[in-house]
Amino acid sequence: MRRFALVVVALITALPSVAAAQQDNPPMTFFVTSVGMGNGADLNGLIGADAHCQALAVAAGAGDKTWHAYLSSGPPISVNARGRIGRGPWHNHAGARMIADDLGSLHGDTLDEARLGNQINQAFALTENGDTVPSILGRGAGEALEHDILTGSQSDGRAFTDEEDHTCSNWTSSVAGEGSAQLGHSDKTGGGNGSWNSSHPSRGCSQDNLTATGGAGRFYCFVIN
Repeated sequence: MRRFALVVVALITALPSVAAAQQDNPPMTFFVTSVGMGNGADLNGLIGADAHCQALAVAAGAGDKTWHAYLSSGPPISVNARGRIGRGPWHNHAGARMIADDLGSLHGDTLDEARLGNQINQAFALTENGDTVPSILGRGAGEALEHDILTGSQSDGRAFTDEEDHTCSNWTSSVAGEGSAQLGHSDKTGGGNGSWNSSHPSRGCSQDNLTATGGAGRFYCFVIN
């Protein structure tokens, strides 16, 4: 009986440390949107995309920080996705995994950083609700492929500098078969080069155009502060 009592006391004593360990995870500072905005690549510009990130974060209980969409735009005025998302580090849902420590490790700016890579992949690129994105590597029966992620960016996180449309008129167009949006793959798998942020262009700017290559108008959201 005395031994049982000692065990109970030991367990009760351990409870605070277990709770503390659970609370030690950093907060979520990165997610893939669980849903797009429903109008193809027309996001009401960068402001509309940022508002979507913020609204999803609020609904998930993470609205106490400022969230921005990982999207480039331009011309006439170029905006780089990497310049919109703060300095890091960034963690996924429940802080379970560090996605990247800083902008360099996120984009592979040096050879060593490129070799190590970031942790945006099928297992860790989670939505604000902690769900995986339906991908080539895993999705439910009858579930559509949605690993195409809107970015409008080159692999270094910067806007394109040519005359082509890589952002569906700076995220204001949903016209079918006209213009395109540069896409990444949240699972780093599939056509193009498998890049998380710059794999291939869309076939146009409508919702159907995005769906045709395995997307749903999702994008990445990062905490900037």
